[in-house]
Amino acid sequence: MTKPDNNLTINILESQSPIWLSVSEAASLGGVTGKTIRRALQDTESGLVFKIIKDRYQIQLRSLIIYMHRNTKLNNKFLQLGLGQYVKEWKDKEN
Repeated sequence: MTKPDNNLTINILESQSPIWLSVSEAASLGGVTGKTIRRALQDTESGLVFKIIKDRYQIQLRSLIIYMHRNTKLNNKFLQLGLGQYVKEWKDKEN
């Protein structure tokens, strides 16, 4: 398998078209409960970027990842139960 051309690689965290997630999708990818995400949405200092469409929260993936790395407990959940558990597998496949 050949390595992808670095000039063609898209960095998901700096994309011009952000990925928006529902509360349940954000919770699943973060490895936490929906209640944790909703609590963070109410906290103005959480840093979560969101918009409301038809009474539904839409959370930006980039801000979710940054939020999950803010403290040790959330980071551990992200790495053990959320999206972070697959990072090692992705890195192994690149080599």
